[in-house]
Amino acid sequence: MDILVLKLILAPIIIGSASLAGRKWGPAVSGWIVGMPLTSGPVIFFVALSHSSSFAANAALGVLSGGLSLVAYALTYSWLAVKFRWQIAITGSLLVFATSTTILQNFTFPLLPIFVLVCIAIVLGLWFMPNDTVIKESEEKPGKWDIPFRILIGTSFILLLTGIAPLIGSRLTGLLTTIPLYITILTIFAHQHQGPAAAAHVLRGLLYGMFAFTGFFIVLSLLIEKTSLAVSFGAAVLTALIIQGSSLLILNLLHRK
Repeated sequence: MDILVLKLILAPIIIGSASLAGRKWGPAVSGWIVGMPLTSGPVIFFVALSHSSSFAANAALGVLSGGLSLVAYALTYSWLAVKFRWQIAITGSLLVFATSTTILQNFTFPLLPIFVLVCIAIVLGLWFMPNDTVIKESEEKPGKWDIPFRILIGTSFILLLTGIAPLIGSRLTGLLTTIPLYITILTIFAHQHQGPAAAAHVLRGLLYGMFAFTGFFIVLSLLIEKTSLAVSFGAAVLTALIIQGSSLLILNLLHRK
């Protein structure tokens, strides 16, 4: 019951804070924020509280592997959005994500090689994104239930995934943690109201934010079986914040050009 209460308190705080910050600073920053392990981090934390450190370490490795699926999702949506409406773009990108996740479920990579592979995939993803274009202005703002809706979805997802983790195993738990819930909501909203360029900005921000995601999980995976949860998660969070700060500087420089 104590863990359930912790989930119900922490998840809405994390999700709500990120959503408010993204609303204030625009689509690219929204994607950048969502790129951080806002859902995957709490999922692995609660998994670690409920299960062994080795189970949590395997789940963390699955999350890191799932970064490949996220890059494929972002590229697919961005290019489909150039020619098609959001319905086709999201259908195609989610199919690619599901296919990639299914393939990754059947392969296990060592920690350091998958870390390098995900980093390379992120760089290539940024390289192959559609050319940057001007975002059209939109006076339409998210409704008053937008953020509560995100909090409800995110918290429900964390509760569901941590609840079924013993049934589906550590690796699949990690892979499913990367399901792009928030980024899908942000991307569709941007695409509908500001066009494909805005959607691409959200997804480009996601890819920049994923450097912190990979940093978080490489540190966590290296430490979680060797130190306490406080030390391993503290070091992982610190690493993610340092990387995230650096990527924000890059985003700001690109925005000024």
